[in-house]
Amino acid sequence: MASTKNDEIGLSERDESSQSFLPSPATQRQERNHPLALIASVVIFYFVISLSVVFLNKIIMSGSDFPYALFVTWYQLVVALVLLLGWAHLGKTNRLFSIIPPYEFDINIAKRVAPLTFVYVMMLALNNLCLKYVEVTFYQVARSLSINFTILFTYLILGKTTSAPALVACVIVFLGFAIGSYGEINFSWPGVFYGVGSSAFVALYGIYVQKTLAVVDNNQWKLLHYNTTLAIIFLFPLVVFSGELYEILTVSEAIYDFGFWMLMTLTGITGFGINIAMFLQVKYTSALTNTICGTAKACVQTILAAMIFRNPISDLNALGILLALFGSGYYGWVRYQERQARS
Repeated sequence: MASTKNDEIGLSERDESSQSFLPSPATQRQERNHPLALIASVVIFYFVISLSVVFLNKIIMSGSDFPYALFVTWYQLVVALVLLLGWAHLGKTNRLFSIIPPYEFDINIAKRVAPLTFVYVMMLALNNLCLKYVEVTFYQVARSLSINFTILFTYLILGKTTSAPALVACVIVFLGFAIGSYGEINFSWPGVFYGVGSSAFVALYGIYVQKTLAVVDNNQWKLLHYNTTLAIIFLFPLVVFSGELYEILTVSEAIYDFGFWMLMTLTGITGFGINIAMFLQVKYTSALTNTICGTAKACVQTILAAMIFRNPISDLNALGILLALFGSGYYGWVRYQERQARS
């Protein structure tokens, strides 16, 4: 299951708002005709899982009296690793689960994957911290700059230039970010800071995945083994030295609530499910469908957030959200057209 560099960037740019707890599948796309019912099922599954990740994390971060973003991220990674190990074990005897190979961990390979894992940990931690401080309606805007950072880092690190239409899309996204931030009623500087930081690490993650996949024979599922295991190891000292673990053990009452742990575990399951959903989308739908799905999901996420959380939205905030969504969608369309032209 190899991947071209362009495919990998496309995955990371398509839907940065629902970053999975594990690396995105890197699979060659095979354009084939599939039954409409199957395609619809795959798209619906992606929508449900992707939206669940964002909303469940928001509930934990701001609605459960458990403001410990680093521990939440670490626990969900542990859940994801358990599911990964279980899935890989089932794959030995059941073809339905055979997409994930048996677990492996070689220390020499782990050393080469470690830089990617550092970026990965920062991306996840800053993402949850962003959700802690901003409304879900503003979340898309706060993290919309990942497209701009992708273009910047692609030029600085890979030496690749970007087309004029893509740069226009980036300008639109930045305007949406600036206007949306200015018009946000419940504005939070920490939330914006963490959102911008998360966007930067999302962009770096997409680039470092390209550089790291060759280390694991271009097999994204092997990369899951290393990246998730190392992330758990790297993140735990941060949980301890940040003081979160001490406060959890001495202050928090949520840890004695069985329902809270069910919610935490469910969020970890949906985080793992994002990888399966993205894998199925790559396998059974077209690049155009993926582009449309990413934009449509962002729109639905904003509308549902306004309905569920009843977030107040000013006129400027609404304009910023629309510009960010339009710019992101336009950028996805431009990249799709460019990939079609190259093929």
